[in-house]
Amino acid sequence: MRRSTAITLLCSALLALAGCKSPCRQLSERLCDCVEQFRRDECIQAVAERERSVEPTDEDLTACEERLDTCTINPDDRTTCDILLTDEGKAACGLAK
Repeated sequence: MRRSTAITLLCSALLALAGCKSPCRQLSERLCDCVEQFRRDECIQAVAERERSVEPTDEDLTACEERLDTCTINPDDRTTCDILLTDEGKAACGLAK
């Protein structure tokens, strides 16, 4: 009985981890919210494919996590995408060079 419980807990933990998205993916998907509706799914799919082919470093993940706090795009309010038109907004969302 203990063994089956341990296996169930392990499987649950692995499934939970598989569902987690990295901060960089979350940030990229947030930017997809500013793409035209008919291209949004394509954008999200491209983000997922890029994540599978490029492994972000710990430094990248930290930078993305910081940008999640400063990039104030709200998927329910498309006017928040206007911040991407400013230098400050681009920097806040990690798009500045």
